[in-house]
Amino acid sequence: MHRYRSHTCGELRASDVGTDVRLSGWLHNRRDLGGILFIDLRDHYGITQLVARPGTPAAEVLDKLTKETVVRVDGKVVSRGADNVNPELATGEIEIEAAEVEVLGAAKQIPFTINADDGVNEERRLEYRFLDLRRERMHRNIMLRSAVIASIRSKMVALGFNEMATPILAATSPEGARDFVVPSRLNPGKFYALPQAPQQFKQLLMISGFDRYFQIAPCFRDEDARADRSPGEFYQLDVEMSFVEQEDVFQPIEKLMTELFEEFGGGRHVTSPSRASPSASRC
Repeated sequence: MHRYRSHTCGELRASDVGTDVRLSGWLHNRRDLGGILFIDLRDHYGITQLVARPGTPAAEVLDKLTKETVVRVDGKVVSRGADNVNPELATGEIEIEAAEVEVLGAAKQIPFTINADDGVNEERRLEYRFLDLRRERMHRNIMLRSAVIASIRSKMVALGFNEMATPILAATSPEGARDFVVPSRLNPGKFYALPQAPQQFKQLLMISGFDRYFQIAPCFRDEDARADRSPGEFYQLDVEMSFVEQEDVFQPIEKLMTELFEEFGGGRHVTSPSRASPSASRC
């Protein structure tokens, strides 16, 4: 069996009842019902409930652990029974009878709860960002961002664009803000500038004959915060095309944005692109 896990915490189903398994994850929540410990074990993929009976080696270990401790658990998959099924969990039909527990990373008392929204302020959340990102809402947001970027990449390639990376360290190219500068070790007193946008580099690609370029581009601007992006740095979909007119730019970008909102809009209605009314399409 693998050193850390045979399955993830979101994988096991009723068809796995009777199987010996090994899980690793974070101690998400704990309930003591008459000496029987019920543990919610969490990893990236989901939550699985563990059961530790009184007097067992597993119960002795789990009873002393704080929330967010990282453990490896060996046990057997058992059915919860119809009355105890949790329909809110993908693994809600089963639980694991814990037989052996190994502590992989002990946790001290954490500064705010992970398994519920306790109203902690943003400053505290940012101070302990690695804990904040364990929360379900934040985890879901990060995964949504990853899925959107992956979708953009596949759609742009399908539209005939080629993804290319442009340099980060370069000469200054002032745009709408101040540059962030990086001192040069080999040339004392001189500095590189971080790009405010890959403007010059993508135009170099066009005059080199690459025709259609895109990049999920990091941009660095020494400016105050704005409502739509963080101060200092942000990412943008950067695009360049050769031998085109305005309408040639509108068409693929409108198609891209419409499909993205259809894919990630949660079933909300998305207006179909229309080229019949230039004023409507360019708002």
